[in-house]
Amino acid sequence: MFTFILGVTSNWTKIPSPLFKKAVIVLIDALRDDFVFGSQGKQFMPYTTQLVEKGTCHSFIAEAKPPTVTMPRIKALMTGSIPGFIDVIMNLNSPALLEDNLIWQAKTAGKRIIFYGDDTWVKLFPKHFVEYDGTTSFFVSDYTEVDDNVTRHLDSVLKREDWDLLILHYLGLDHIGHLTGPNSPLVGPKLYEMDNILKKIHTSLLSKEEESSLPNLLIVCGDHGMSETGSHGGSSEEEVQTPLLFISSAFEKRNGPLKQPELVQQTDLAATLAIGLGLPISRNSVGNIILSIIEGKTMREQLRFLHLNGFQLSRLLQENMPTYEKDPGFEHFKIAEKSHGNWIKLYLEGNNSEVLLNLGKKVLKQYLEALKILSSSLSKQVAQYDMYSMTVGTVIVLEVLLLLLLSMPKALSSRAEFEVPLSPPLFSLLFYLMCLMLCAVHVIVCTSAESLCYFCSISWLMAVGVMMLISALMCVILSAFGKMLENPKLPAKNPAVSNSSWSELDVLMLAGTVGHAVSLGASSFVEEEHQTWYFLINTLCLALCQEICRHYFLVKECDLQLSTAVKQNFDDIEETAQCRNVDIPSCDSKLGKVTSSGEFLKGSEKWMGLASPWIILICCRLLRSLNQTGVQWAHRPDFGHWLTSSEHKAVLSLLVAISLVMIFILVQRRCSLVSKIAMALGLLGVYSYRAAIGNVVFPWQQDSKDISKGIIEARFVYVFVLGIIFTGTKDLLKSQVISADCKTKSIGLWEVYSGLVLLAALLFRPHNLPVLVFCLLIQMIMTRCIWKPLQFDAAQITIMHYWFGQAFFYFQGNSNSIASVDISAGFVGLDNYVEIPAIFLTGFATYAGPLLWAIHLLCYLSSEVSRNSAAMGHGCFCYALICSVPVTVYIILVTGLRYHLFIWSVFSPKLLYEGVRVFISAAVCMFFTAMDQNPSQKIHD
Repeated sequence: MFTFILGVTSNWTKIPSPLFKKAVIVLIDALRDDFVFGSQGKQFMPYTTQLVEKGTCHSFIAEAKPPTVTMPRIKALMTGSIPGFIDVIMNLNSPALLEDNLIWQAKTAGKRIIFYGDDTWVKLFPKHFVEYDGTTSFFVSDYTEVDDNVTRHLDSVLKREDWDLLILHYLGLDHIGHLTGPNSPLVGPKLYEMDNILKKIHTSLLSKEEESSLPNLLIVCGDHGMSETGSHGGSSEEEVQTPLLFISSAFEKRNGPLKQPELVQQTDLAATLAIGLGLPISRNSVGNIILSIIEGKTMREQLRFLHLNGFQLSRLLQENMPTYEKDPGFEHFKIAEKSHGNWIKLYLEGNNSEVLLNLGKKVLKQYLEALKILSSSLSKQVAQYDMYSMTVGTVIVLEVLLLLLLSMPKALSSRAEFEVPLSPPLFSLLFYLMCLMLCAVHVIVCTSAESLCYFCSISWLMAVGVMMLISALMCVILSAFGKMLENPKLPAKNPAVSNSSWSELDVLMLAGTVGHAVSLGASSFVEEEHQTWYFLINTLCLALCQEICRHYFLVKECDLQLSTAVKQNFDDIEETAQCRNVDIPSCDSKLGKVTSSGEFLKGSEKWMGLASPWIILICCRLLRSLNQTGVQWAHRPDFGHWLTSSEHKAVLSLLVAISLVMIFILVQRRCSLVSKIAMALGLLGVYSYRAAIGNVVFPWQQDSKDISKGIIEARFVYVFVLGIIFTGTKDLLKSQVISADCKTKSIGLWEVYSGLVLLAALLFRPHNLPVLVFCLLIQMIMTRCIWKPLQFDAAQITIMHYWFGQAFFYFQGNSNSIASVDISAGFVGLDNYVEIPAIFLTGFATYAGPLLWAIHLLCYLSSEVSRNSAAMGHGCFCYALICSVPVTVYIILVTGLRYHLFIWSVFSPKLLYEGVRVFISAAVCMFFTAMDQNPSQKIHD
């Protein structure tokens, strides 16, 4: 028997015998709960529905924690722990799982495991399977062969007896979701295919059961759900709720009306399956045993299972919480353990009365309550933050931002100098003292820290390099600050405006930038950040309307004096002679080119200028109706959903054709003849690609029998994209190396920009092509009717570009949820998974809005060098500064809010987006710097 001593740790922790002989886990990727329990399940999964309603089946809704991507969810299913958010990035190339898990426990116990499906399992559990066949999970264009490669093994493996655990991971449904969404006509046949597979497995398991042997178990589950757009990664109800079915002859058939499936945690599967297979519960599991699975056993066995689960959770709590004895869950467990001891005494005495039964039920409830509280406490404690590494990173980011702010006066002067005085600080005593002090702190922290620290795990050479970087930045900052104190007179941007006060537009830009950065401290503002940017650009348009009215109607005295000599051509508006301009050297040099101001003011340019802000407002309002984004209203139908429905394919085809024609008209105006031809053929290839994969139709197309993956058509477009970019790059090299020709440089930049527009047209979903059209249209209107006539300086134009770039990020349908990332864009034109191109294409498609506006900024400033050769330097510095402010503020806010209720569902995804945006912004600034390499030609104001 066993002993159970009160007040002493129980020695009754020996693993009980297994409840099931064999187990089959069928994981259907992106299987949403309504695909099984809803109307689609009844229509397309009849066998599974029959088991749920009348069969020997226990059905649940398993709630997954964000991030809802495959690799973290597999870890949660097999370890019972809550993975970190960094696993979103690790999902691209999963390392071996070193944490205690169910697969390792099964292999150690001598069980033979066979796996077929997503090769993420093979990467996580190398050398754990006696037989496996992995399929690439990232090639989302394939939703047929990826499942056929799994099913082809079924007939042979089900006939064999040389395995104990069979795991099947089907990916087709997830790929259909990424390609066409959950309402696609492809979903029904795929669910029917899965239903037939489940029927085959279940009947095979039943046929092999013998009366004397243990029953078999079939588990059907999903790793995550699917959003209304077909993606996943966020925390919406459709993404976190997945079905969980336990099917076995050991369970009683369901009688009575069907009840709503009980809600359990996805982490509960690891503990439940461990008990079912007679294995130890994983060391770091925070899950609870699902009582329904063991309720057919005797009270003694049920209490034993629950005690094992409570013992494991209480031990994990002791390891993670110094004051574990005061935790309510631990106290409840000790009370339940004591009551369990009393029940054992009565049981050993042979008492079979109703008192024993009632006491057993009471102990059962006590254990369940204790397990619930313990699991909740551990879920809160599982986030072990590496504060030392976080502090080091935050300090570096703050130093960089502070250095940018201190360098602003010189960087925005006419010389556009961004000086970093490295030599004096690096040879100062302060630098070596700081290095010594930081190294001493590093030694103390790394030798005394109990938890694992990333910064302590890196090599000493790299750690010392980081310490030197922090010390050098601090010395440079102190040096720059000292120079400012020595010479408090700041250089003006331009003598013409050195004494002028800030305009309303300047105040708006400053308030908008600071207000947006501060708003990121609220979860609602992070979830609905698109509303902030929509508000800012609408307000900007109204402010621009005021500036235009002031420009055309409130003519300054100096302009009146020149009214008899002012005349401008619409195509050369940049030569206007306003005294307030900051980027023009003088007004006198232009008097020879102008005639009459009154004649100009009566022209069409004035009315176009007055109408332009309102046209932009109308465009932005139309774009807001195209894609619902954010969290609160993302589920509402929008014009994009209407267009993508199968009933409106003809309307979508017409819209795509018109959009592609408009893109050509708006882009070709500054391209060479060769690039115009390449652009036209490339846009024709874009339509052919969309027709090939079935998104749109050709007018002469009779049916959709010839639908393919469109690989040839997409590669046809790639050829023209590379050709246009190569032509532009050739002109850029010519302007930089052979001759400093600004016109050649401007043409080269515009052709690179045109090539990127063509690439965006290929990667965008068909209904999103109007976003690209409006992007080009607004850029043209702003250039011709606002920026040039009003002669804004480079800093103002840069901020406007940044604001519109951020707004167009959300106009595309993106949000701060990972679920809005369009994975399918990374596989356009690829016939298998190639990591580098897939990452680049996905990243470009996601950040196409900010990127196109940033490159357009470079094109515009390059064409305006005739006014002030420092313009490009000003633009580069302002772009770096305005990108750094929200990132720095957000890092500080997230560090302070790390225990916030929504840290994993709201703040962490946004942090990933900001991290990627930093790399893209750095690349843009490097491109700026490469294009601005004629400092000797910069004028001195």
